[in-house]
Amino acid sequence: METLTTAFQDLIKEAVAKSKAVKKIEEDNVFQRGNTEIRPLLDKMVESLVLPGSGISGMENIRELYRLLGEGHPCILLLEHYSNLDLSLFDCLLRKEDGGIPIADALVAIAGMKLTEDSPVVAAFASAYTRIVIYPSRSLQGLDPEKCKDELLRSAAINRAATRALIRTKEKGGMVLVFPSGTRYRPGDPSTKRGVREIDSYIRVFDYMCPVAINGEVLHVRPGDMMDDYVSNDLVRLTVGPVMSCSAFRDKVRVKAEADGIEDKKQAVVDAVMDLLEELHESAEIERQRLIAN
Repeated sequence: METLTTAFQDLIKEAVAKSKAVKKIEEDNVFQRGNTEIRPLLDKMVESLVLPGSGISGMENIRELYRLLGEGHPCILLLEHYSNLDLSLFDCLLRKEDGGIPIADALVAIAGMKLTEDSPVVAAFASAYTRIVIYPSRSLQGLDPEKCKDELLRSAAINRAATRALIRTKEKGGMVLVFPSGTRYRPGDPSTKRGVREIDSYIRVFDYMCPVAINGEVLHVRPGDMMDDYVSNDLVRLTVGPVMSCSAFRDKVRVKAEADGIEDKKQAVVDAVMDLLEELHESAEIERQRLIAN
C-alpha cells in the first residue's frame, strides 16, 4: 500500500511551495482564509482516489440549509471524522454536485491548531480551506496547571479570539463546519468516536444543523505523521441528513437527560449527535454497498 507521501510526492511539494500558512497561531490570526492555489492540488488527490459513483447524497438537505443561511439563519454542519482528507473529500465532491459550488464557497471549518503548527505539509493542506483555528480541549489534557500557566493563558486567548471570529462568520453568512469527535476515528479506540463536550456550545448558538456521514475510506490512519497514512481507492459517499432545528434537538435531549438523571447535559447533547451520525452512517453504508455491487 502506498502512503500519502509516496503517492502524491509532486503535488505535496507544489502545495508546500504555494503555502502561505502561518507557523504559529496567535489571537490575531485565528481566522484563516482558504488558499485557492492549493485547493486544486487536493482536488487532484481526491479525484485520483475516489471511484466512480462517489459523491454527495442528500443534496436536497444541504440546499435547504443553504437557503436558510441566505435568510439570515446561522447554520452548522456536523461531520463524521475518519481521516485528514475528510474536508477535502466533502469540498471537492460538493463542488461537483448541482448547486454545490456556492455552498462550498460558504464553508468555514473549525480546525485545531495542530493542523497549522505541527507540520508544514499538513499546514499547507489545511490552508486550502477557510477555517477558524481553535485550541482544542484535548490538547490541554494532562497538563499541570502550575507548570503550564503560560500555555493555559495562550489557549484561553486563542479560544476567545476564535469565538469572536465565529460571531463575525455567522454575521457574514458563513456555513460553519465542525467535526464533533474532535479527532479522527481510530479502529479499536472507541474514545475517538466520542463527541467533545464543547460541541454543545456550538449547537446552542446556531439555528439549524445537518449531520453528515462519511462512508468509504481513501486514507487510512496510522500512528505518527499524517503523511504516512495509507491511501487506497474506494467509492466514497458523503450523506447529508435532514435539516434540524438546533434548539429543538438540544431541548429534547436535555429534557430526556433530566428525566434519566444525567447530570452532564452538555455531554448528553453531544452523545446524541454522535448517535445521530452513527445511525446515518449505517443506513448510508447499505446504499453504498448497493452501488458497489452494481
